[in-house]
Amino acid sequence: MNSKTMGASGAQSIPALLHRNARDFANAPAYREKEYGIWQSWTWQEALEEIEALAIGLLDLGVAEGDFVAVIGRNRPNLYWSMVAAQMVGAIPVPLYQDAVAEEMAYVMGHCGARFVIVGDQEQVDKVIEIQDDLPNCEQIIYLDPRGLRKYEHAHLHQYAHVQDVGRAKRDELIGELTSRQQKLDYDSTGVMLYTSGTTGKPKGVVLSNRNVIETSKSSSEFDDLRQTDDILAYLPMAWVGDFIFSVGQAMWTGFCTNCPESADTMHNDLREIGPTYYFAPPRVFETQLTNVMIRMEDAGRFKKWLFDICMAHARKIGPAILDGQPVNQWDRFKYNLGELFIYGPLKNTLGFSRVRVGYTAGEAIGPEIFDFYRSLGINLKQLYGQTEATVFITAQPDGEVRSDTVGVSCPGVELKIAENGEVFYRSPGVFVEYYKNAESTADTKDAEGWVATGDAGFIEEDTGHLRIIDRAKDVGQMADGSLFAPKYVENKLKFFPNILEVVVFGNGRAECTAFINIDLTAVGNWAERNNIGYASYQELARHPQVMDTIQSHVEGVNKSVAQDEMLSGCQVHRFVVLHKELDADDGELTRTRKVRRRIIEEKYADIIEALYDGSSEVSTVTEVTYEDGRKGSIAATLEVRSAAVQPVATKMAAE
Repeated sequence: MNSKTMGASGAQSIPALLHRNARDFANAPAYREKEYGIWQSWTWQEALEEIEALAIGLLDLGVAEGDFVAVIGRNRPNLYWSMVAAQMVGAIPVPLYQDAVAEEMAYVMGHCGARFVIVGDQEQVDKVIEIQDDLPNCEQIIYLDPRGLRKYEHAHLHQYAHVQDVGRAKRDELIGELTSRQQKLDYDSTGVMLYTSGTTGKPKGVVLSNRNVIETSKSSSEFDDLRQTDDILAYLPMAWVGDFIFSVGQAMWTGFCTNCPESADTMHNDLREIGPTYYFAPPRVFETQLTNVMIRMEDAGRFKKWLFDICMAHARKIGPAILDGQPVNQWDRFKYNLGELFIYGPLKNTLGFSRVRVGYTAGEAIGPEIFDFYRSLGINLKQLYGQTEATVFITAQPDGEVRSDTVGVSCPGVELKIAENGEVFYRSPGVFVEYYKNAESTADTKDAEGWVATGDAGFIEEDTGHLRIIDRAKDVGQMADGSLFAPKYVENKLKFFPNILEVVVFGNGRAECTAFINIDLTAVGNWAERNNIGYASYQELARHPQVMDTIQSHVEGVNKSVAQDEMLSGCQVHRFVVLHKELDADDGELTRTRKVRRRIIEEKYADIIEALYDGSSEVSTVTEVTYEDGRKGSIAATLEVRSAAVQPVATKMAAE
């Protein structure tokens, strides 16, 4: 049964969809989790029983309608059940990033006034206890994994399994109250509150209704023909809107199975074992996988490396056409089939993509070379464009209309328009209700007619209807000569190279563009090993002369490419530094979804930026860092400032 046959259910809340699934797909797998190396499975009927037991336990603990329930931890069925159980009792789930430091958690939990917290393990319990003095509303903590918590004070600390036990014991007593609360839920009830990444300030609480979640899940599932028999791997942060829609919204709408890996360390092996049919990853994941492939190929024997290069060259020419159902001559198809037998098939199996029927990437632009690499293997990778405020989906690429330079056409039910300044606006059934406790920001973002400002600059192609995003509207500017400055365009081109992890380009209002570059320690470390180059730290490897030469060659290669673009040819990088540390969310330089916080970086590294523009050949700097245990420290370094060759700007721009 596909999603189209389920529209008549009339379900107006996530708990109502759960009941429907337990009725219609009672014995079909709903959740799987790998624990101690063994996959455990729950059917939809079993999932309903587990969630109801927790919901009744929450009632017994005193969870009231309208309460906020924070959920913190890695992807586990029990924590997804926690969000649905909170909805069942009329409360509002608020998932938080599990790697957030205590201070970040304190802001979110204090802002929403969470009375209850459901966490995964001792680490999260400790963080909540650390900030509890700042959270007067926080009354009870429920933990899933009891390891290390036996000697804690348990007056306000409860084991998840024990809460469920109470729920089962008091079912007859409280099922009437639970049923009554569920019956009150409708399309306008709040389904979840998710906090934005906060690239320019404090995170904002985005209130999403059941209407937002269900209508978006329905239309997006129909768009890609998602099926009850599909499998997904739930490994992205539960606090991110994409994971909520894929692992809760679409999973509940279609009835497909949500699979949770054992840990971040085993994720790749678990991906291979599950072989998802529907897969999502941000560009960084695809970049990392491709980097690992290229590293292995560098270590491979001469014949294997030759065969890989020959087959991949053919795949890049023919693979996308075969994937899109375009005519391909028999000889080329035969050679591609041989490549599938010896290279593409085994490689997809290694990556865990053998069964992927629909794959998506979003969050930021993916390098076209990376995108084309996966599609050449026959993986149906597409791009979508979305936001938390849209309940993810704004545009997506239909099958047969997949390109690396657009983010697709309007999703079903979504309207688009472009403002005079180039900013993209949309409205749809997925448009958020409000920013919690922030009427001013709500009014700034969403007008009275429901149009939402994305904050991104772009344009719609007249002939295809595809949307092209140039950059964040606030980041798009002008060079001193009036030419367009769009840093993301250049950054994404540089990040295609396996040994470059992160890039930040500067140049707004200036005569030239400059850049900070982070090396990829895995890729560059592997190169150092192969060449018997010893190093003791990231900092030492980053300033190695051969590493600097290689990065300079990448910058100059990208400059040649950028110079061909009439509109953006002024964005070539004239000078750069390879930073002495990786940009880190714990240091405030990236968001938890790994988006660059440009303003913070500009303030924090003002001395290095000044050296990029004043002609210095090197700069000494001291940077404060945060260690994994929360302690602060500092790193002192002297960085080499390199100049890169640039090309004459594109002809039209030069003529102007």
